[in-house]
Amino acid sequence: MNGWTLNDIPDQKGRTAVVTGANSGIGFVTSRELARRGARVVLACRDETRGRAAEELLRHQVPGADVCLARLDLADLSSVRSFADGLAGEERLDLLVNNAGVMALPRRRTVDGFEMQFGTNHLGHFALTGLLLPRLREAGDGARVITVSSGFHFLGSVDPRDVQMDRGYRRWIAYGRSKSANLLFVHELARRLAADGSPLVAAAAHPGFAATNLQTAGVRMEGRARTERLVALATRAVAQSAEDGALPILRAATAPDVRQDDFFGPRVLMWRGAPVRSVRAGWTRDDRAGAGLWTLSERLTGVTYAWPPRV
Repeated sequence: MNGWTLNDIPDQKGRTAVVTGANSGIGFVTSRELARRGARVVLACRDETRGRAAEELLRHQVPGADVCLARLDLADLSSVRSFADGLAGEERLDLLVNNAGVMALPRRRTVDGFEMQFGTNHLGHFALTGLLLPRLREAGDGARVITVSSGFHFLGSVDPRDVQMDRGYRRWIAYGRSKSANLLFVHELARRLAADGSPLVAAAAHPGFAATNLQTAGVRMEGRARTERLVALATRAVAQSAEDGALPILRAATAPDVRQDDFFGPRVLMWRGAPVRSVRAGWTRDDRAGAGLWTLSERLTGVTYAWPPRV
């Protein structure tokens, strides 16, 4: 049995999706396959030049695709607000794929002063989801928020006393904590949606080890060209393709059997293979931790979720 494939994606006609980080890797593949099945896709990209190139490539690969480009920098909360305001012209919003992210960077700060990995991977998407939530709820049955985490979330739980890692920065621990934050956010959002009886589903996915530009970004920032080449070679040798890495995200976004707080990933050792429900660290299902992170995130971003959300 081969498992879930691209052929299992249901018809997406009539649906509108936003995919963050859509210009490359998993985000590009996710956007392309949603468009191929008939969805209107908003390509949310930080770099407009790369975004435009991705849009042209997608249109070439999927003639007649209904896609548009919009700038979104998740490391700048004013950009997140501008992006959300700009979506007012869209007739509807059925799907938000919180895909964009950074991995194992040297210590950096976002525009708003947050540790870059926590600020981009979690806080930017927390704010974006909160601002778009009323639109998603209006879509009714079938609407979803899908957040992309990672198997590296096992590296560490969120420390509410030191989310900025001011007590000592370790890039991989920071990355793992940000990915745990993604899962805690999904857990708390799903819990609140279920309590409210909302048909909107919040779920998560991870790509396993997929060949994307994430692996080399950190060493490139530090100018370590030799290390960058070695990492790129190793990635090509052992990673699955971006196409395969996108399958768990696409399953979470489109399969009819997805439930609140589901988490999908590759079948084989969370590394590669067809998408299945994935194991996750127990701390990512902790109600108290999820509620605490939620309160902290509202305070840090200034985005307060009206609960139950008003439509």
